Amino acid sequence: MIRLFKHYIPHAVILLGLADFVLLVISGELGWLFRARQIGIANGSMLDRWEPLAVFAVLVQLAMIAVGAYGPDALRSMRHAAARLLVAVSLGIIALSVVYFLVPGHTLWRSNLAYAMFIALGLLFANRLILGGLLGASAFRRRVLVLGAGHRAARLRALGGRPESGFVIVGYVRMSEGSPLVQEAIPRAAIHDLTRHVANLAATEVVLALEERRNALPLKDLLRIKTAGVHVNDFSTFIERETGRVDLDTLNPSWLIFSDGFSSGRMVSSAGKRLFDLVASMVLLVIALPVIAVFALLVKLDSEGPAFFRQTRVGLYGEDFGLIKLRSMRTDAESDGRAVFAAQDDPRVTRIGRIIRKLRIDELPQAWSVLKGEMSFVGPRPERPQFVASLEEGLPYYAERHMVKPGITGWAQINYPYGASMEDSRHKLEYDLYYAKNYTPFLDLLILLQTLRVVLWHEGAR
Repeated sequence: MIRLFKHYIPHAVILLGLADFVLLVISGELGWLFRARQIGIANGSMLDRWEPLAVFAVLVQLAMIAVGAYGPDALRSMRHAAARLLVAVSLGIIALSVVYFLVPGHTLWRSNLAYAMFIALGLLFANRLILGGLLGASAFRRRVLVLGAGHRAARLRALGGRPESGFVIVGYVRMSEGSPLVQEAIPRAAIHDLTRHVANLAATEVVLALEERRNALPLKDLLRIKTAGVHVNDFSTFIERETGRVDLDTLNPSWLIFSDGFSSGRMVSSAGKRLFDLVASMVLLVIALPVIAVFALLVKLDSEGPAFFRQTRVGLYGEDFGLIKLRSMRTDAESDGRAVFAAQDDPRVTRIGRIIRKLRIDELPQAWSVLKGEMSFVGPRPERPQFVASLEEGLPYYAERHMVKPGITGWAQINYPYGASMEDSRHKLEYDLYYAKNYTPFLDLLILLQTLRVVLWHEGAR
């Protein structure tokens, strides 16, 4: 994987994205040439129109990122790829039409866009057909040797067996006595030279998956492997890189303290984040005001009670604040005064409530909290104090998620389906800790873009 602005991106995604960008430029150029020949004007030089071609490629590719065209199924399911590409290119064309209206001359002619759209769809789909077979082969995956044969090694085997995995495990080495969970592991005593063993397997990375590290680290072996040019990683860092979450099962304070993350350099990023929140929340409130007003009226007509409801949530540094949302449940949803998690097909949700939850319209008034500085557009989901108290008791490091502002959308929301159990909260916390540890404006932009995927396909909606 490549680490870009502290966020890990698979090599396959980078290669696919670069190829797509080139093909989008070619699509824009072919569309222009076709239209130029159709109306009988000179072709001219491609360099003379590099700016509209670049705008075309960038906007369509941003739409592709937003709808999940680079997700785990991008190269494995052609049906999935075709659906996402069609939506992405259509959204890109709409965005280009808006740009053309606002800034004429900075995009291709609107008459070119139809041709460019169909050409792009064909080329992008063909790209996935061709690269899908290549990138799915083990030759394009990192070759990993696992030191360990216990529970952690078994977890790595399961992770590496996934079709979307970016690595293949070429061997296991049992570093201690005892009954191994991975039966094919070779005992360390049977290997005369571990460094040569790594070279013979052509491993590019060694992962330390020992169950007990105290007085058990093979320091001499690891040093020789490292100096031989092979990357050495501990289990927690490897899991973080491969899954985009911090693994609570193996997390310890020393790893959080000494690993890369929670950088002081985020002060500048935080200032930029706050400026973006101010401008974007004001724009969103102005644009969304008619939508909020219409659905507020529908909520009132659909069920008794106020159109909006205010609820106490836990924010930055554990401070409480009042959150405003469009009401999607009956007013007697918690008549006994006891806080209850929302459930799938929750009978307390009203008819209009189901619609506004699926479309995320109930979240729009939260822009007011963003404007006031109590929330950000991107961050961990703010929870109610009653839930936070029990979650802090049951989940380690839960309080650390409050070291960043809560958000309307977040890394956990786009990566994990909506859930209301302690186990769901545990998984979401792993994603929230990853965000708090690796926050950058780049990650915020990625989350904002992919929130569109969640809205369009109702992923995580409840």
